Amino acid sequence: MTAQAFILIQTDNGKAGEVASAIRDMKGITLAEDVTGPYDVIVRAEADDVDELGKLVVANVQSIPGITRTLTCPVVHI
Repeated sequence: MTAQAFILIQTDNGKAGEVASAIRDMKGITLAEDVTGPYDVIVRAEADDVDELGKLVVANVQSIPGITRTLTCPVVHI
């Protein structure tokens, strides 16, 4: 089963569009949109397992300049 998550991202002022664009083409990202509200970018990600999903977030997403905070929300099927 594929591990999926939504990543809620806060950015520096004026950086949401740049951050969403940088994330959009990454392997494992299925959606990246800049939005309004308490978070600036919402991303949907998927990987083969939860460890790979964590690596995607920590090594790739969080390393993008302009990101100040992320909150990863794993998708569960109850």
